[in-house]
Amino acid sequence: MSTAAAAGAGVHRRRWWILSVLCLSVLLVVVDNTIVNVALPTMSRRLSASTQDLQWIVDAYTLVFAGLLLVGGNLGDRIGRRRILQAGLVLFALTSVGSALSRTTGELIAGRAAMGAAAALIYPATLALLTSTFTSARERATAIGVWSAVSGLAVAIGPVSGGLLLRHFSWSSVFWVNVPVVVIALAAGAWLLPESRDSRAGRFDPLGAVLSVAGTGLLVWTVIEAPAHGWVSPATLGGLAGSAAILAGFAFWQIRRPDPMLDVRLFADARFSAASGAIALAFFGLFGFIFLITQYFQVVRGYDPLKAGVATLPFAVVTGAMSPAAIAAMKRIGTKIVVAGGLACMSAGFVVAASIGVEPAYWGKIIASMTLLAAGLALTSGPATDAIMGAVLPGKAGAGSAVNDTTRELGGTLGVAVVGSVLASVYSTHVLRSLTNLGAPAAAAAAAQKSVVAGLTAAAHLPPALQSAAAQAARQAFVDGLSAGSLVAAAATAAAAAAAVIFLPARARQPRPAGATALVLARTGGPGQAAGDPRRGAGPATQEISPPGRAAL
Repeated sequence: MSTAAAAGAGVHRRRWWILSVLCLSVLLVVVDNTIVNVALPTMSRRLSASTQDLQWIVDAYTLVFAGLLLVGGNLGDRIGRRRILQAGLVLFALTSVGSALSRTTGELIAGRAAMGAAAALIYPATLALLTSTFTSARERATAIGVWSAVSGLAVAIGPVSGGLLLRHFSWSSVFWVNVPVVVIALAAGAWLLPESRDSRAGRFDPLGAVLSVAGTGLLVWTVIEAPAHGWVSPATLGGLAGSAAILAGFAFWQIRRPDPMLDVRLFADARFSAASGAIALAFFGLFGFIFLITQYFQVVRGYDPLKAGVATLPFAVVTGAMSPAAIAAMKRIGTKIVVAGGLACMSAGFVVAASIGVEPAYWGKIIASMTLLAAGLALTSGPATDAIMGAVLPGKAGAGSAVNDTTRELGGTLGVAVVGSVLASVYSTHVLRSLTNLGAPAAAAAAAQKSVVAGLTAAAHLPPALQSAAAQAARQAFVDGLSAGSLVAAAATAAAAAAAVIFLPARARQPRPAGATALVLARTGGPGQAAGDPRRGAGPATQEISPPGRAAL
């Protein structure tokens, strides 16, 4: 048996152990998206952070994460996915320590941005390594289902672990906890993970990297700042136009390159583009809702951080139970029905959430909304991810993974930005009107507009006769904002469900026989399609795999 064959056999035997290491790395990255949410009210008090500051504490991570994912995936394809994953884990630990040591809002936002850069190296490498490890289409779909389930479980694991830490330690503990997890992932990865890369990845594209980061960054910054500037202000309209122009320039540049960072022609494949859109809008709604509900539990219902985290556990239970069922359903009835049904289920969950009041029974609309959202996410995420990865050649797994991850993170980032902005706009307007009508001083009403925490603080300093009514007004204004934000999320996921029905193919196209493919290519002479073209890879020949501890050279 050749060395390559022996290495491949070894990887195959330990493939499920490899998956466990990849899932631990994914868990680390995704939990950091959610563990911070439960600490937001504490951070607001300790750091005097406004609602806009809280958005940036969340979005600094996801913005940089989303902006650099294409770069991270490309580096993994070129340098080696195991190497990039291990480097990302080390950087993640270092930047977590930096965030934990922050003493101001600005320092924390900067630390979170640095953590996002590390996460951009980790996340695409995990899915690319999964794809190179699981070569059977059916096993790969199952592994992707597990990988997606871990992402869904992290939605609840983050708040629960964060709440537990905050009960006994300061808010910085949500960052310190990353360090021992990184050590475990590094040790297990050094022992188990194989190295793989694309032998025809081509040259690095610095201009493409700059354009992708600039376009994404400007878009999200514009949306976050829109409530302060005004949605139709020159700053907002100029930012939206500028980001569209930059991203269009990125697409044009990628088409011209023989070895693009992202082959934008992949989006001509309906299976690839529709699945990407489905994931983006699913996570748009999900991350926006998490931003709202974790604050709702603590600020409106008065839960402590741990109880708020435990309150989200049904989400994890339903996601974990439904994810394997979603993959089984996809294999049986196809991707279209499962993904569209999942998005419709999420939309229904957001509509239920929009009707939540200040003091509803937990085992009522709250549980119903989370159950629908969790089931919908499970039905959408795994099958859509499988559709994306099934549309790219093995050697380009890093690029395909980066697109999948970018759609998740960009969708999530915009979800926090848009839904958070809707919340801020509605809350600010309603609390100002309510406190003014109650006869509160203008200075107190203006201070209450900053955030719901500031509103409750302002209410506590009013004359005793006004305090209860003012606090109730602040909570009601927040619930009004939650309702408006939930309806925005419902509209987004409903539109995605309709698009999935129209555009997403039911199943992957069956590959042509090699001879037929060669004949078609010889007749058409289509650029970028011939074997050996670096833009499209050359099938399995472009996928180099080495055993643990030895890079592909």
